[in-house]
Amino acid sequence: MTATARMPAEVDRAGGRGDPERAAACDSREPADIDHAVGRDNPTGRDNPTPPGEVTRDPREQAVWSVLESVMDPEIPVLSVVDLGIVRYAHWSSDGLHVGLTPTYSGCPATDIIRRTVREALDSAGYSDAILEEVLSPPWTSEWLTENGRRRLESFGIAPPARTVANPRHLFRAPVIRCPRCGSAETERVSEFGSTPCKAHYRCVSCLEPFDYFKCI
Repeated sequence: MTATARMPAEVDRAGGRGDPERAAACDSREPADIDHAVGRDNPTGRDNPTPPGEVTRDPREQAVWSVLESVMDPEIPVLSVVDLGIVRYAHWSSDGLHVGLTPTYSGCPATDIIRRTVREALDSAGYSDAILEEVLSPPWTSEWLTENGRRRLESFGIAPPARTVANPRHLFRAPVIRCPRCGSAETERVSEFGSTPCKAHYRCVSCLEPFDYFKCI
């Protein structure tokens, strides 16, 4: 049976990784009490204290999530699509397995590659009838990166996105970006854009090493 992918042709979303105003507001919010994770126990992608990959109600879903955890982001190959937080759900209904994916931002060049790679991984694992669905609301945010994903970014030499804050007095305060190599807070931004639009380019004043910063979106 041929798999059916239910994907809109176009994505209509406001903002994105390159939006300075949105990035400034996001970069300066205080740490949230609840880790914003999406996945197995949270099909809507809203506040959820259980990160993806830890608990599932159905052993069949556990198997699907294991497959999805093997699909890596083409731009940052140390992150899986689960680490990135773009997998919104994987569940069975009367017409079969449904897997929801959310693009990180409109126009991301990796979106089609990720979709195709997820499709191939599911087909290879025996889920060729799985229905891929694109979920646009609520839009993806860098808050959905898992803790494991943040650690992987840092070990790869990329500074993870700054934590969010809620105090409006901090909205225009520049975030402190620590060097992922030596841990120093003495860093400076070289360019708003790094190797990809979702990253900015920084330099460490202490160890003099350049590094990318994954923007808060």
